[in-house]
Amino acid sequence: MDAFDLNAPLVFSVTALNNYLRELLETDEVLQDLWVRGEISNFSQPRSGHLYFTLKDSEAQIRCVMWKNSALRLRFSPADGMQVEAHGAMSVYPAQGQVQLYLDALRPAGEGALYQEFLRLKARLEAEGLFDVARKRPLPSLPRHIGVLTSATGAALQDILHTLSRRLPILRVTVAPSPVQGIEAPPGIITALHQLNQIPDLDLIILARGGGSIEDLWAFNDENVARAIYNSRVPVISGVGHETDFTIADFVADLRAPTPTAAAELATPVTAQELSLNVRAASEELNTRLASLLNSARQSLALAQAELRRGSPRAAVQNALQRLDELHARLERLMRAQLEARKIHLDNSLRQLNALSPQAVLQRGYAIVTDQLSGALISRAAQTRPGQALQLQLQDGLIPAQVSATPTGVPNHANRP
Repeated sequence: MDAFDLNAPLVFSVTALNNYLRELLETDEVLQDLWVRGEISNFSQPRSGHLYFTLKDSEAQIRCVMWKNSALRLRFSPADGMQVEAHGAMSVYPAQGQVQLYLDALRPAGEGALYQEFLRLKARLEAEGLFDVARKRPLPSLPRHIGVLTSATGAALQDILHTLSRRLPILRVTVAPSPVQGIEAPPGIITALHQLNQIPDLDLIILARGGGSIEDLWAFNDENVARAIYNSRVPVISGVGHETDFTIADFVADLRAPTPTAAAELATPVTAQELSLNVRAASEELNTRLASLLNSARQSLALAQAELRRGSPRAAVQNALQRLDELHARLERLMRAQLEARKIHLDNSLRQLNALSPQAVLQRGYAIVTDQLSGALISRAAQTRPGQALQLQLQDGLIPAQVSATPTGVPNHANRP
């Protein structure tokens, strides 16, 4: 049996050495969360989507790897010669025994200082209440007039106008062009906001810009721009950059949209087609309700009419009118009967009267004798005297006469004392 030499050196296998180095690197807190600044060289991006490049300065270099899921979040396209700041953790690539920096974030050099300034301004404005949710105003559900504040030459404007026209063709749009990048952008944005706020019937403002680096979007992190948005009379939607981009304007605005196109969609929550369907549905519901109300009203009217007929005096009046007609007819029959009876009685009386009438006696050859002077009726011969003027009334006229002698057989009392 061989003796064990305590002074013999420890011999590692290559794998064991790489594993040891990886353990050392991955357990060091500094090496697991560090930022490194340098220039990109030997950049490559195979079909897998992973990024491979060297980060170097004037005296050294280190190999870097960024996996696809992290590369998809980049807001710029890395290239050779670009100065960048990279964040990640150190480890070992065992197959080649190479120490590498595995990245999860990458930004153009200088963004770090801008980002710190962004955080300081964000904290200060948030403390002042510019980001309070309670002050954010609801957007109109059906805007009629929208203002768009963006670059007149950018693709964002065309995307917004196309989206608004497609979703709500009846919408009126006013474009307030302004620079959205560089030193002239903040005062231009503030002026355009002021101009849009002077339009009396404006319902909403879309503040938009396409994506870019933090330097490209820095105008939307300007404090004066933030206060102009806060003081806007009209609600503001911020649609700046891509979904992963955040600016101070996003926090101050009444609503933040991930992209300019999304801002246009959020500004028109109801499309023309949906509005037409809503109007049609409302019309159908209204017709249904009206039909139901009319049917209910008809039933109520029918019940009321039936109740009115039951309690109406019309039937009694009609019965009374019929009874009146019957009584009237009966009265007429009675009157005709009485008149007939009276006529018969009258005819009988006339016949009797005619029979007793002097005229009837005259018709039988008799005459009525009266004194011509006094008109006294002479009914006896003794009432006459010789020479007395008489008047004889016959059937057809009067005949004057004179008593010539004392009537025969009648005593003469003319000379009686």
